[in-house]
Amino acid sequence: MEPAPPERESISRPVILGIVVVLIVAGAIAFMMRATPKPVRAPQPYIANIKLSDLKMGEAQNFIGANLTYVDGTVLNAGDRAVTHISVHVVFHDSIGQVAQAEDVPLFLLDSSGPYPDTRDLNKYPLPPGQSKQFRLTFEHVSAEWNRAYPDVSVTDVSLK
Repeated sequence: MEPAPPERESISRPVILGIVVVLIVAGAIAFMMRATPKPVRAPQPYIANIKLSDLKMGEAQNFIGANLTYVDGTVLNAGDRAVTHISVHVVFHDSIGQVAQAEDVPLFLLDSSGPYPDTRDLNKYPLPPGQSKQFRLTFEHVSAEWNRAYPDVSVTDVSLK
C-alpha cells in the first residue's frame, strides 16, 4: 500500500487568517487613538458682565528684537463678583474679510505705574466688581495676510473669585 500523499494546506487559509489579524490590529489601534470628544461648555452667564472698550493697537520690539503686536483697551467688570481670569478670542482678517488668524489668549491687566508698561495676571490682581482697568493682549506673530484693521475681540471664558 502506498502512503497517502501529504495534504496540501490550502493557500487561502493563511491569507484569510492574515487579513483577519491585520483587521484586528488596525481596529485596536484605531480604538486606542480615537480622540475623546471635548466636553461642550455651556456659555457662562457672567461673560455678559465683562465689557471691552477703547481698543488701541500698536507694535513694539521685545528685548531680543522680535516684533510684537498688541491690543490695549479697557475692561469693565459690570457684575457683582471679582474676576480672576478672562480669556478672549481674537480674529484677525485678511484683505477680503476672511480669517487670517484666530487665537484664544488670556487677558492681562496693564500696569503703567513703573518706568515702562507691564502686564499683570488677573489671578494675582483680580478685577473687583464695578471697576474698570486697562488691559493688554500681546501677539508674538500675526499673519502676513492680516489687513492691518482692528481684530474682532470677544470674551470666551471667565473665572470668578
